[in-house]
Amino acid sequence: MEQYAQVLTYAIPAFLVLIILESVIGYLRGKKISRSFDTISSLSSGMSNILRDLLGLSLVIISYAYMQKHLAVFEIQSKFWMYLLCFIGLDFAQYWSHRWNHVINVFWNRHIVHHSSEEFNLACALRQPVSDIIGVFFFLFIPIAIIGVPPEIVAITTPIHLFAQFWYHTKLIKTLGPLEHILVTPSHHRVHHAINEQYLDKNYAAIFIIWDKWFGTFQEELTEVPPVYGVKRPVNTWNPFIINYQHFWTLLSDAWRTQAWKDKLRIWFMPTGWRPEDVKLRYPVTSVEDVYTMKKYDSNESDLLAIWSWIQLSISFLFMYHLLSQYATFTFFEILTYGIFLFISIFSFTSLMDAHNISILAESIRCILGLIITYNLQGWFAIDEILPGATIAILAYLVLSLCISLLFIRKPKYAVQSLKSI
Repeated sequence: MEQYAQVLTYAIPAFLVLIILESVIGYLRGKKISRSFDTISSLSSGMSNILRDLLGLSLVIISYAYMQKHLAVFEIQSKFWMYLLCFIGLDFAQYWSHRWNHVINVFWNRHIVHHSSEEFNLACALRQPVSDIIGVFFFLFIPIAIIGVPPEIVAITTPIHLFAQFWYHTKLIKTLGPLEHILVTPSHHRVHHAINEQYLDKNYAAIFIIWDKWFGTFQEELTEVPPVYGVKRPVNTWNPFIINYQHFWTLLSDAWRTQAWKDKLRIWFMPTGWRPEDVKLRYPVTSVEDVYTMKKYDSNESDLLAIWSWIQLSISFLFMYHLLSQYATFTFFEILTYGIFLFISIFSFTSLMDAHNISILAESIRCILGLIITYNLQGWFAIDEILPGATIAILAYLVLSLCISLLFIRKPKYAVQSLKSI
């Protein structure tokens, strides 16, 4: 995990630079490719996913190391071939896990956050789950375990495979000629994120588009059918934690409310979106019928709230970067405490973006937790050794943040106004 934290200290700035570059190019081309709150929500989701990993909030039923030890039939000597086979094996596994996440009710909850943005840009690539805490598709790694790919190769190749899926979340690249036949491109992935009838549940591949062509799930982007992005049941919130568990809550509520025991059990494994008939009639759920008349979620943010939300996001990134850079020196309790503080921070300012009163409660808890941390550790996680006086500045920020949040909630005119949002 320490190596993962070190890799992220380089990867995160690179991602942010590319996101800014995309926005600049879009602006120069006269194309609006993002909205403030949507981008902040995407970046906040990425932060929460990283924090989940750093805190070890995931359960692997059977580890890859165990499978490789007991199932390996071959022993490949060439490291080049091991990396190549591992990369292809991971991509094959990703295709099927991705496909099942889309078509099975309970698994959609693991993936909905990635599709929840109603925009399509590099920032939405960072919308990754915190709800994906159980590795249920471990058996998909059996083929590379049988081949004998060592665990350390998998550990190195996995983040490379993940990061390689970032670049094609953009509308600025149209097509890439011959590469369209081999690799997943922005055109292919725009189809995947679209909710148009022609595009639904297509192009699941992560790196090699050949899987979709082999298994019958490929769809080319059509000039006459412009993609409309989002999910069929709009999430209508900027809060990544609510997005992560919204679908699960619907399933749980439907399983409780339905009268048929058969439906209580099968709802979890039916096709995504399926609901028992008796519940569907009594508790209707809003769904997009005509994608071309769909209105994007908009909390009518003011310029002031947008600026403050960007400030909150930036400060949270600095906190997380401090955690990443000092990860090896922190105790588990310190990592856990820091992680909880950041989770609450993200929940707070994204709830404020929704103009929800719960943001005040979250902000109050965060402020109190910050005071407790500072008292117990005699400073803010030894940050004064790096930046003298930082603890005092952080405490002042926490108090100021609570006051400003109260102002936005108690004086709605500051949070919602007719000025053009940035």
